[in-house]
Amino acid sequence: MKKTLISLLTAGLFGVMSQGALAAPELVDKVLAVVNKDVVLASQQEALVQKVKASAQESGQSLPDDVTLRKQALDRLIQESLQLQLADRQGLKISDTQLEQAIQSIAADNKMNLEQLRAQLEREGLTYAQYREEVRREILMNEVRRSQVRRRINISEQEVKQVVEALSKQGQQQTEYHVGHIQVALPDNPSAEQLNAAKAKIERILAALKEGADFRKLAIAESNGPKALEGGDWGWMSPQEMPTLMSEAVQGASKGDIVGPLRSGAGLHIVKIFDTKGQQQVMQTEVKARHILIKPSIILSEDKAKGTLDGILHDIKSGKASFASMAEKYSEDPGSAVQGGELGWSDPGVYVPEFRDMVNRLQPGQISEPFRTSHGWHIVQLEDRRSQDATGKAQEQRAYQLIFNRRFTEESQAWLDELRDEAYIQIEPN
Repeated sequence: MKKTLISLLTAGLFGVMSQGALAAPELVDKVLAVVNKDVVLASQQEALVQKVKASAQESGQSLPDDVTLRKQALDRLIQESLQLQLADRQGLKISDTQLEQAIQSIAADNKMNLEQLRAQLEREGLTYAQYREEVRREILMNEVRRSQVRRRINISEQEVKQVVEALSKQGQQQTEYHVGHIQVALPDNPSAEQLNAAKAKIERILAALKEGADFRKLAIAESNGPKALEGGDWGWMSPQEMPTLMSEAVQGASKGDIVGPLRSGAGLHIVKIFDTKGQQQVMQTEVKARHILIKPSIILSEDKAKGTLDGILHDIKSGKASFASMAEKYSEDPGSAVQGGELGWSDPGVYVPEFRDMVNRLQPGQISEPFRTSHGWHIVQLEDRRSQDATGKAQEQRAYQLIFNRRFTEESQAWLDELRDEAYIQIEPN
């Protein structure tokens, strides 16, 4: 905030000086909200609004009026500010190396190199520096959300067993749903007046939908849910990955169905089934990998940790040492180091996102370049990949991941609500 205020004061002073000298006052960026020790600026809101408009134009999606859109954008920016402030308090940092690695992964996932990505950004009116900061913010928010929400999730063996049994009864066949979501938020222990107002709003939205209103446009305009600015689009989900309330409600629903209103502790909900995927055989893709982990510390800097792995990788590729011997000697993952870095057969989804994405890109036998995750710096070798029916141990792993995904969705929203309730937020008058 100090830096922001300094820049605002400097801008204001420059405006006064310019007015006296050149009779051409400069406009000062307006503060829209104070969020604890941070501020949300009008320029940030405008940038997000333009981003949403560009995305909507590209997809042919209609949008609500500017006043509504700006309100939703301000809510999103407040939410992001709270997460970034928490990341700062926890000392979370994204190094330039880690950031460039993430951008290279994004480019690769979109079948582009960095030069092509830069050209695409330029066509969209975004500088590479701006894009880097967007990615840095997104990584920070993902890191703090994952660390905070993960500790709220406990999954028992009995829960895993129940999901395994449910999958078995389906013959390993599942229907997936492309779902949309609109939420009208309610506080804890709402008053009768608050509850009646929420009911009236959700019924009005439901009536509009039944008359053919655009679901995504209404979600952007009316929803308090986490994906409001994305038109309430939650993407494709199996019932086991959905929040329990939604999972039970969509069973047997068909494309185009509108489900709700539903009541939860967070408020009232409407679910739209955009599409369904028919009964499909669930095949489990597993990878067999091994890795070497080096953890940065007060003594070992990020650059030195990566440099250590560069040297290890060179020795392995030149034939001076084997992967197993180097893992046993240097890896700081005690569970795998004693086994030459072996991780065994696993569903890639059990790994942190950066590790998962890396093993998914590698070909059998290939060794990655050093890359960063929340655990430290790694090199990983993909030894083999296989597809099989999700049975036995693999079925249990899938069941665990499905439960985790469901709980993560539920707990993320609860955590964000708590974060906001505990914050000092002052919306400045227009």
